[in-house]
Amino acid sequence: MENKVRVPIHLKLTLTIKEAAEYSNIGINKIDALLKQPNCPFVLFVGTRKLVKRREFEEYIRRELII
Repeated sequence: MENKVRVPIHLKLTLTIKEAAEYSNIGINKIDALLKQPNCPFVLFVGTRKLVKRREFEEYIRRELII
């Protein structure tokens, strides 16, 4: 069996929606809705797949009072 080394979530550049939800304690549906907003500062498209730019996501959460 292969022993895969996992990168800690706080060191990743991008997160899946599920990882972002676990990391921020914000629901998957809410994060997906935020990613669909025009000019979302923390969305990264890899083909049709949406990833969350961790640093920009953290900054967005720091700035906002209501999500």
